[in-house]
Amino acid sequence: MSDTSAPAINGVDVGKLLATVAAIKAQPSLADFKFRAETDWKDGGHSRTRIRSFYGAGSEDTSRSAPFVLEGDEPPVLLGSNAGPNAVEIVLAGLASCLAVGFAYNAAAQGIRIEEMNLRLEGDIDLQGFLGLSDAVRPGYRNIRVSCRIKSDAPREKLLALSEYVQKTSPVLDIIRNPVTVSVAIEA
Repeated sequence: MSDTSAPAINGVDVGKLLATVAAIKAQPSLADFKFRAETDWKDGGHSRTRIRSFYGAGSEDTSRSAPFVLEGDEPPVLLGSNAGPNAVEIVLAGLASCLAVGFAYNAAAQGIRIEEMNLRLEGDIDLQGFLGLSDAVRPGYRNIRVSCRIKSDAPREKLLALSEYVQKTSPVLDIIRNPVTVSVAIEA
């Protein structure tokens, strides 16, 4: 039985974290999740995405009383109206959020207290791929650079080891680094 009386570290209930890990070890099917998003095109580069329901831990989740709404658009230089970040910026935000969770949760599990954390991301894209001007240029990021500044009393070596582990276990980093099967169906 996991110790559920462990203190919260980095805002993470370590007892619940350990209990979750133990439950998944005992019943691996609890680790199967399905996340969903639904997007409506509004106009030009503007779209609106709603995220609410998902399946996880063996059942449909009903904890969200209202959907999260994300606006997406393009900047004027790319013919948009700045109603929200563009899709490739949202990818950077998703990666940053995933890495931050990974650092906070894994540090908590290791007893490492984080006072402050800041992640800065920058990605390079050549629009020739997106615009169909060159088959030799991919439409997505050529590279992404992440700079992570962590204020902690843990020694640098421990933070470096934590960083390696977070990179190894980050779902979004894995999605970016490795091909994922995506199917697109057109419904008329």
